[in-house]
Amino acid sequence: MHPPKMQTFDVDAAVNTDNKGFVREVTTYRVEPFGLYMSRAIVNRPSATWLRQWLLPALGIGVAVWEWTPGHVRDQDFYLDIAHIEPGSPCWTMTDLYLDVVVRTGRETAVIDVDEFVGAVATGVLDPALAEYGMQRACATVAALAAHGNDLDAWLATEGVTLTWD
Repeated sequence: MHPPKMQTFDVDAAVNTDNKGFVREVTTYRVEPFGLYMSRAIVNRPSATWLRQWLLPALGIGVAVWEWTPGHVRDQDFYLDIAHIEPGSPCWTMTDLYLDVVVRTGRETAVIDVDEFVGAVATGVLDPALAEYGMQRACATVAALAAHGNDLDAWLATEGVTLTWD
């Protein structure tokens, strides 16, 4: 079981550094009172070409929209990472808490990677306090989406959050 994946988002340097230390150039960063937007090319991944992502610290989620290559398109509108997000200037950090939520607008919401979450907790690589936070955020996210007809934008509007994508 791997430790939680941690990424940094350096707004001033216009780079995103993944948990393995790979530094990716970011085309767009935008800081809003409710979060951080990032848009960048996907490198060395044959299934996808572009990633657009919002980090929403108060909600404990990273909201991603992926551009897939032909033959790899997934039936999802949004991919949500349940995460602990620390805003900073100029660097933000996101610690992935294993649980993910797939949103198919107006149709369904599904929690995935529960097996990874359970494994991380069982082996002790995920701190109990972070595990509890992650589970609470996942449950609150799914409940909020269900209450809004599996419509991410409708839910986020009630939180004063409007996501814009380039």
